[in-house]
Amino acid sequence: MSASVSPSVARVGVWLIGARGSVATTVVAGCAAVTAGLHPPTGLVTETPMFADSGLPALSSLVFGGHDTVDCPLPKRAEALAAGGVLPPGLPTAVRAELATADAEIRPGGPLPGDTRGDPDLITAFADDIQDFIRRYDLTRAVVVNVASTEPPPTGTALPPSSLYAAAALRAGCPYVNFTPSTGLDHPALAPLLASAGLPFAGRDGKTGQTLLRSVLGPMFAQRALAVRAWSGTNLLGGGDGASLADPAAAAAKNAGKERVLADTLGTAPEGEVHIDDVPALGDWKTAWDHIAFDGFLGTRMVLQTTWQGCDSSLAAPLVLDLARLTARAHEAGLSGPLSELGFYFKDPAGEGPAALGEQYAALAGFAQRLRVERPGEPAPHSGSDEERR
Repeated sequence: MSASVSPSVARVGVWLIGARGSVATTVVAGCAAVTAGLHPPTGLVTETPMFADSGLPALSSLVFGGHDTVDCPLPKRAEALAAGGVLPPGLPTAVRAELATADAEIRPGGPLPGDTRGDPDLITAFADDIQDFIRRYDLTRAVVVNVASTEPPPTGTALPPSSLYAAAALRAGCPYVNFTPSTGLDHPALAPLLASAGLPFAGRDGKTGQTLLRSVLGPMFAQRALAVRAWSGTNLLGGGDGASLADPAAAAAKNAGKERVLADTLGTAPEGEVHIDDVPALGDWKTAWDHIAFDGFLGTRMVLQTTWQGCDSSLAAPLVLDLARLTARAHEAGLSGPLSELGFYFKDPAGEGPAALGEQYAALAGFAQRLRVERPGEPAPHSGSDEERR
């Protein structure tokens, strides 16, 4: 959003895929709560001083809509999350109007059971929904963010749902963020459309817990010249993501990013693997445990064990808001292609960039400077190749 236009006039759309899920509900409720001053912007990197002059759209300017295949209204979903301790008590009531407004903008997703529409028809229908949303709210732009449950890798020629939505985003002229491990824009069939769209995009698979810790610890071992012999992990989680990751194919897609971080930061892939167990009783909460075997001076064998217990939706929601604002601003600035500087947020970042969290944060800080609001005597942000922008 241009700094010369009031946020109440220039509004930016956030179109969520999986718009009635836990993450999406927390995004909408959280944005309303922070905007109203009910809660501080904890977890929002874009609300830190680093981004003070970067021209990001204000949280109050964001308008929400999306696609989903379920029909549970957002206010009801928010009440369930509050009962489970994910949202603060009383918040669903306090932001009920904002939840209801967003829920009214959620359109049926697909393909649904028995759906006879082919890929082209579904892409057109989804793109029409997004464009209608933009027109009715007179939005300056909209960003499409995939926060749906993880899907297995595609088989056959049909596009998976995540790729149908990604194609619709491009067709609608919208930047795209894939916060999941699902295929999205990475399907080969979308390469021509992606190349011709000239839009910024980011992904994939949001880095919220276990992998966030790995991207810090991996470099520590490498920088201290400690030899990691094995690195094994276990995830216990419930909710929709736990159910979807009970599918071995979906779990394999999720684990690929976790393992890649270790290989990139350590220089080699250690022994061990990650196991994901669906525990429905945990709901939206998850526990991630890592067992790291390493050698010190003179071959002394040692072990580091870590336990991460967190609420997935609460960890993910501020990152989704960050990414929507950053990608919208990049679009306004004329940038296109993979936003590699946003690797800080992902397990498997688009474009080329470092894997260590500290280096990714430095790249993000450079991105904040690049997006700063134009001032007299300073050059405006400009588009360029991925290498030039790094």
